[in-house]
Amino acid sequence: MKIAISGKAGTGKSSVAKLLAGKLKYRHYSMGDIQREIAKKKGISIAELGELEKTDPGIDNMIDERQREIGRREGDFVIDSWLSAYFIPDAYRIFLDGNLEERAKRITKTREAESHRTIEEAAASIRQREQTNRKRWMKFYGFDFLDMKNYDLVIDTTGKGLDEVFGIIYKNIKDKKYL
Repeated sequence: MKIAISGKAGTGKSSVAKLLAGKLKYRHYSMGDIQREIAKKKGISIAELGELEKTDPGIDNMIDERQREIGRREGDFVIDSWLSAYFIPDAYRIFLDGNLEERAKRITKTREAESHRTIEEAAASIRQREQTNRKRWMKFYGFDFLDMKNYDLVIDTTGKGLDEVFGIIYKNIKDKKYL
């Protein structure tokens, strides 16, 4: 089974994807980790990488092709990526949403590499990044990652811990007899 977890920044995409992949004994892929590695190698923030991606399509193309390849070649996996619902349309597509302030708090606690000093700074960065990406992806792909019709399951992670979000996903997949 192919499982694609998309969602807004700071909703726990990578964390829940890793947990789900581990429980199902599936392989896990994270496009966010790849982007963070690229930003680190370039010595820039993830927000600055987003700005660079506006003028350098090579970064997007590399990440996009990697997702397509995973979708074509792999059978059972969990991938977390903002655009996995687009690049792997035959996957079970999950979207994680959440309150901006809570997402900003999560990011300031867990992502030292993004070095936001305050929750307000993190929230502004998240807002900018999501708006920038949404515009770019609508232009290049005609795909709105914030249109919930693109997903099989939508979860608001506000006030929910990792285990609760995992439980909702696992129960939904099991109830639909995908497992």
